[in-house]
Amino acid sequence: MVYLWAFLIGGLFCLIGQLLIDYTKLTPARILVSYVVAGVVLTAIGLYDYLIDFAGAGASVPLTGFGYAIAKGVEKAVLEEGFLGIFSGGISATASGICAAIVFSYIIALFCKSKSQ
Repeated sequence: MVYLWAFLIGGLFCLIGQLLIDYTKLTPARILVSYVVAGVVLTAIGLYDYLIDFAGAGASVPLTGFGYAIAKGVEKAVLEEGFLGIFSGGISATASGICAAIVFSYIIALFCKSKSQ
C-alpha cells in the first residue's frame, strides 16, 4: 500500500501541475516556484510532515519536497546556529541535490546538441 499511496500522491501533484499549465496562463517556471513555496509554507504550518509520513517518496520527491527540505534545513540550522542559520540552513540541507542536478545536467549537455528554435 505504501507504493500505491506514493504513486497516487506524486501523480496528484503532477496532475495539478498539468492542469495549471493547460487551463491557466501561468508559465511552467512560475508553477515550479509555486510548488517549492507551497512545500515551504506547508512545512511551516506543520502539514507537510503528515503528508511525508503518509505518502513517503510520493511527497518527498516532487518540488514540494524540495521546499520541505529547505524549510527543515532552515529550522535545524536556526536551532543550532541561531539567526544566521536562516541564511545557511536551506542551502546546506539541499546542497547534495543541487550539486547532483548540476553535474548530471553537465553530463547530458556533453552528449546532446542544442537546437535553435
